[in-house]
Amino acid sequence: MEEKRKISKIVLHIILILGAIIMLIPFAWMILTAFKTPTEATQIDPFVIFPKEWLTNAFRSVAGKMNFGKLYLNTLLMIVGRVICAVITASMAGYALGRLNFKGKKLCFSLVLFQMMVPVQIFITPQYLMVSKMGMLNTIFSLIFPGLVTAFGTFLLRQSYMSLPKELEEAARLDGCNIPQTFLYIMAPLTRSGMIALGIFTALFAYKDLMWPLISNPDQAAMPLSSALAKLQGQFVANYPELMAASLLACIPMVVLYIIFQKQFIEGIATSGGKL
Repeated sequence: MEEKRKISKIVLHIILILGAIIMLIPFAWMILTAFKTPTEATQIDPFVIFPKEWLTNAFRSVAGKMNFGKLYLNTLLMIVGRVICAVITASMAGYALGRLNFKGKKLCFSLVLFQMMVPVQIFITPQYLMVSKMGMLNTIFSLIFPGLVTAFGTFLLRQSYMSLPKELEEAARLDGCNIPQTFLYIMAPLTRSGMIALGIFTALFAYKDLMWPLISNPDQAAMPLSSALAKLQGQFVANYPELMAASLLACIPMVVLYIIFQKQFIEGIATSGGKL
């Protein structure tokens, strides 16, 4: 039995290592291409993996074309704004749908589920009209606007609140707490893991969002990293070293955030049962 377990563990580790290597190949290709010349990047030769000469021309060219300081700031403000809004609104809505009884509760929850089932692209036109009527196009607010409320976050935190025992609310009520006090001081702190998971997912979704920033913030000074990278792609010709250099620079914020909040990332994913 012990030998079978050892063999199964070895096989499992080999499979996981192979899977990790396969996942790392695109990143390695991106890094190597960023230091190549356009000719080396487009030549078809499986035996030429490393550049003949490690050049930084692509990085200098991209830095001259794109204001990465402004792009980093816009992306950071968008992520922080969406995370804060999503956690606050989803936490309150999740508590109301999970723990309170009121008329229309089932209808409200059905609307939340309906919003999760339909494609996100359906809401782009009404959201654009709303932001345009407010005169807030090409602003940080327009980047945050789609993340003011989140159906996924509401559902996630509703499940977190429903998993808590009823005795907590009964004890709080006996101590004289009203509904806002029970929510703020008793229930909300106990759903910290769910909030962390929601913050992680919201940050990743905001960082990868491409269509909405291209529509609402076409001005280069108001773009986040995702839309700026899309603008770098030429219509007829693609300079792959520049594209990979810009992509490598765009990956830096998320890599730094993961290194700093690695424990919270793992805790949030593990407790929510979700996957990236």
